[in-house]
Amino acid sequence: MAETTYRGPVPVPTPETKPFWEAAKQRVLLVQECETCGHRYFYPRPLCPRCFSSRVRWLRCSGRGRLHTFVVNHRPPKDFPLPAPYVIAIVELEEGPRMLTNLVGVDPDPKTLRCDMPVEVVFEDITEDIALPRFRPATEKPDEPR
Repeated sequence: MAETTYRGPVPVPTPETKPFWEAAKQRVLLVQECETCGHRYFYPRPLCPRCFSSRVRWLRCSGRGRLHTFVVNHRPPKDFPLPAPYVIAIVELEEGPRMLTNLVGVDPDPKTLRCDMPVEVVFEDITEDIALPRFRPATEKPDEPR
C-alpha cells in the first residue's frame, strides 16, 4: 500500500459492518437488503429498519448515484483529513439507499455543484485494512454500460 497522509478518524469494523469494509477494500460498494420486505438501506445493521426482520443480505451496488444534497464546509474540526473547504454530501445510490459521504474531485463551490448531478464512488485507502468510499462527479452517463 502506498504511504498515506490520512490523519482523521479510522472506522473500526464491527461484526455488522465487517463485510462492508472488506468489500470497500476490494473497491466494491455494498448495502443491505431485507429478504422479508425488500427494503435496501445503509448503514449496516443486523435488523431491517423498516420491518425489523433479521433476514438481511448484502447487495453489491453499481457505485453510481445522484447528489441528493450537500453543504460546503469551510471550518473543519481540528485534524480533519480533508483540506477546507470540502463538500459533505448525501448521495442517493441507484439501488435506493442514501449515504452520507464526501464529494471529491470537484471545486467545492456551490456554483459548480447541483443536486441530482450523477456521481460515482471512489475509494481512498486510509490504512492497510480500511478504504473509505467517497464520490466524485460521474465520468460516464448513468445509462452507459460500465
